Amino acid sequence: MKRTTVFVFILMVLTSFGLIGSKCVKNNQYAANATSENPTAANYRKYCAGCHGDNLEKFTAKKWMDEPDNASVIKSITFGLEAQGMPAFQKAFTEAEIVELAAYVKKGIPEDKSTLKPALLAGGVIETEVQNFIVDTVVTGLDVPWGLAFLPNGDLLISERAGTLHRFSDGKLSPPIQGLPPLRGEGQGGLLDLCLHPDYKNNGWIYFSYSALYNGKTLSNTSIMRARLDGNKLIDQQVIFKGDHESNKSHHYGCKLAFDNKGHLFFGIGDRGQHFDFPQNLDNSNGKIHRINDDGSIPEDNPFVNTKGALASIYSYGHRNPQGTCIHSVTGELWETEHGPKGGDEINLIKPGINYGWPVISYGINYDGTILTELTEKEGMEQPVYYWTPSIAPCGMTFLSGNRYEKWQNNLFVGSLRFQYLERVVLKGKTVIHTEKLLEGIGRVRNVVVSPEGFIYVATESPGIIVRLVPVE
Repeated sequence: MKRTTVFVFILMVLTSFGLIGSKCVKNNQYAANATSENPTAANYRKYCAGCHGDNLEKFTAKKWMDEPDNASVIKSITFGLEAQGMPAFQKAFTEAEIVELAAYVKKGIPEDKSTLKPALLAGGVIETEVQNFIVDTVVTGLDVPWGLAFLPNGDLLISERAGTLHRFSDGKLSPPIQGLPPLRGEGQGGLLDLCLHPDYKNNGWIYFSYSALYNGKTLSNTSIMRARLDGNKLIDQQVIFKGDHESNKSHHYGCKLAFDNKGHLFFGIGDRGQHFDFPQNLDNSNGKIHRINDDGSIPEDNPFVNTKGALASIYSYGHRNPQGTCIHSVTGELWETEHGPKGGDEINLIKPGINYGWPVISYGINYDGTILTELTEKEGMEQPVYYWTPSIAPCGMTFLSGNRYEKWQNNLFVGSLRFQYLERVVLKGKTVIHTEKLLEGIGRVRNVVVSPEGFIYVATESPGIIVRLVPVE
């Protein structure tokens, strides 16, 4: 990507490793190496950076950071944090390597934790392969924005994963909107996506996905609620779906929401890091794409409605952790992105009743480098349309519609958490023929949507901002 003006729209603050921003930078310099390449740094980048960031920017302030020794870090690396989705690395590393890795992590955490967040500067014209644009920063100061939905009057609803909902209107962010359900704002869970009913102007329904608490403390799974907005509070709340086999683990909830043009609501629930047989069995909600009617009832033509013992909401199965769900702007087809393990993130065209293979087939391996499965394909299991190795950690995606960006028509846009960019995906029919990285180094991209006016909006969690891409000639 080439930048033609002296201003760069964003700089990563990487103070702990001595990197400084520049007003004229080349591609991918925001995610430069944390330190000179040594075996410990290489181990961190290979095994840890996917979740914690190349420069430890995904860490948040925790008690262990200020402890006088490295005992807590060593314990976490050695035995893992199962409930949070972190595997044990006692088989991948020697004791000496774990001690060195713990010291590397502790040394990299700055005394001033606020410096983990990037700084913002003015933006200029960005030249890409076929479309130039300016990055316009719309909202700042957010805490992991997840869901974005535009109201008919142009206001923007924003969900923050920690469990807050805001309305952005006339350049101002509202106080938290009241009336959300109890949720588990921990790990990958919290208040997740939101979307409007296709007939919102007449019925006022807003839909939310969230990690619902089941026993008031730790057990949780993905749920869907709908409600109406009255001033700064939600009313008429109705829980229309609750995932089963709740868990104390705090990862792999899914869950992006998408309506088709027939009033069906689609969403995915991850395997919740539980039993590997869940995604392959039809008697539970986990590792599935679901389809329900707008009131939570089950469409009569769902593929497993008449299958004994099957959950009737299931539309497809064999999924690991769906993080993008959207409808093609022309064909009306349902597309999805999902996280693989270490490698093998996927783009899938979702078809009713189809098995997408997890964990029997995969293009990834375990996080500790061991083999998960020898199979990448098997009869009766669908292949991805496209997959990424190494993992980009895709999150949020949308098909472009409208005429704002003439040469990007019907392209797919996918956010990358891992590598902190927006990926443009060009399809020919059902085949990916080209990709392009945009906004490299902007931060962990959590969502991308198209506004009613046809502009692309991108939400990042580090920093917590929302930007708009304004096309220019």
